Amino acid sequence: MSTNSKTARPETLLPSAPVPAGTLQRLHRRLEAAAAEAGVLDVAYTVLDTPVGPLLLAATERGLVRVAYAREDHEEVLAELAGRLGPRMLHAPDRLEPAAQQLREYFAGTRTRFDLPLDRSLSHGFRRRVQEHLPGIGYGSTQSYGEVARSVGSPRAVRAVGSACATNPLPVVVPCHRVLRSDGGLGGYIGGPAAKSALLELEAAA
Repeated sequence: MSTNSKTARPETLLPSAPVPAGTLQRLHRRLEAAAAEAGVLDVAYTVLDTPVGPLLLAATERGLVRVAYAREDHEEVLAELAGRLGPRMLHAPDRLEPAAQQLREYFAGTRTRFDLPLDRSLSHGFRRRVQEHLPGIGYGSTQSYGEVARSVGSPRAVRAVGSACATNPLPVVVPCHRVLRSDGGLGGYIGGPAAKSALLELEAAA
């Protein structure tokens, strides 16, 4: 091949300097907007730093579908969402900003209830019934597992209530942390006992 060939070498196609962060952010926002407009996005997600650690927030077109603590392993949670809801996923902070802002307000002590569209498709049957009851437990209040069981019409299903709380896909927003053992003990919590205590203390201080 002639050394005078006008064909560009591969290395000459690479940028000579790093792309500015602002440019990358603008391109990413355009990608977010285009994916949303085209309806080709199954799950949008972001990670929010909070007093109880980084929370993964994920949403579908129907609403917030998942809140996950770091101890759940965010990568595993995203892989599970891809398998259950669809593989077209995008880190899209702008899409999750309303949820992120309400969570910031909650942790700042200025919000006592969440007003967000929720996608409850990850829960079914009795578990979903229990989880739909939980927002009715007022800010700063608690109920026992037995009280929740009676409230949803299954007074003997105390263990099933515990399972429904333990598998709540939307912790904090759907307040399973407000459900305690009958003796006042914390009971289990998807975010761990320290996170459950922190949320209860935050609400008690309001």
